[in-house]
Amino acid sequence: MSFAGSNALHIKQHNVRAVLQSLLQKGPLSRVQLAAQTALSNTTITNLTSELLELEIICEEEPLAGQNGQRRRGVGRPRRMLRLIPNARYVVGVHIGIGILRVAVTNLYAEVLHNKMDAFAVEDSATAVLDVIVRLVEQTVAEAGVERALVLGVGVGASGLVDPQTGVNVLAARLGWRHTPIRAYLEMRLDLPVCVDNNVRAMALGEAVFGAGQGVGLLAFIYGRVGVGAGIVLGGRVFRGGGAGAGEIGHVIIVPEGGKRCGCGQYGCLETLVAEPVLVQEAELRVLEDPEGCLAHYWRRADLRPIEAIFAAARAGDPPTVQMIERLAHYLGLALANLVNVLNPELIILGGMFAQGSDLILPTAETTMRDAAFADLGKKVCLQPTGFGWRAGIIGASALALTHFFYEAAL
Repeated sequence: MSFAGSNALHIKQHNVRAVLQSLLQKGPLSRVQLAAQTALSNTTITNLTSELLELEIICEEEPLAGQNGQRRRGVGRPRRMLRLIPNARYVVGVHIGIGILRVAVTNLYAEVLHNKMDAFAVEDSATAVLDVIVRLVEQTVAEAGVERALVLGVGVGASGLVDPQTGVNVLAARLGWRHTPIRAYLEMRLDLPVCVDNNVRAMALGEAVFGAGQGVGLLAFIYGRVGVGAGIVLGGRVFRGGGAGAGEIGHVIIVPEGGKRCGCGQYGCLETLVAEPVLVQEAELRVLEDPEGCLAHYWRRADLRPIEAIFAAARAGDPPTVQMIERLAHYLGLALANLVNVLNPELIILGGMFAQGSDLILPTAETTMRDAAFADLGKKVCLQPTGFGWRAGIIGASALALTHFFYEAAL
């Protein structure tokens, strides 16, 4: 990402963004270092940082100490370092999954200060679910103990096809939602600005701005759970495609002849091969066939969700379960190879169940991706699970809000 700014007065907003983003990714920095980082004049940096200091968004620090705690000596006055104040402002991140809601208050570094979770039935109306979100947001902000006046806004990562310009969830097929005005409804109820995007694209943005993707030119985030989706970030910005539908990797056709029918109406889509419900359905059949087997043992444990039981059996070395997961990983690897051939990303991050079972899935998926990709393209891609774990959704939604209302906004 380039932090280059301009000294023209009419683009002061752009210059402020350059300073904030530089401090986020490179800070703490001296004023001289900020000027070099942003290509702004020393005078412009002095004026902008004075304003940010007055707003209590940044602060000054003493120069770094040398060995034995002694201040480094040199000619002239030591340069004071500037850094963002993490808790100067806050945002709320909302992750809407299939039957699950997560809400969190985060600071300017997307650090989760307080979070809440709730479940809902997929048959519930969109309005009913949005009402639950309103309640969760109000409770989370109150319990986080932050000053509401310092909350910049709400970012929502929603399942399905989302129009980020209007904040409308155009289609969430698994929830039965069509043309749901998420932004308008939440803004009316919460009296806070709201931005909305697809939840997997939000996760990708979270990785690009606050996670493993910092400084990466092109990354892809692949999320698997009830469905399979991808988020793509190019040059620090989410790539949405011409109709805001980029990243539907779950509907790449892997088995064109004789494949299972997908919810989208096609046959042999990736989702029919690697999504959690598919794996669980196959596991149920295996448990019926071998009720005394290793998988059945874990399946009956009340403390394990079905997908957790499957991973536990595979980690215990149960051959049929290992074979089942390796087949999933192989198909995932083929899809990743296609992604590599088309986009040639530097980094691919796995989330959801793919991260949860990364020790079982990643080796085969990576080998398949590298072998099936064109030439040596696959060998140059870094493939890894998200480091955010279950927080990927709320950090991604928070990244939406932080990007929209702070790092790329006019103060």
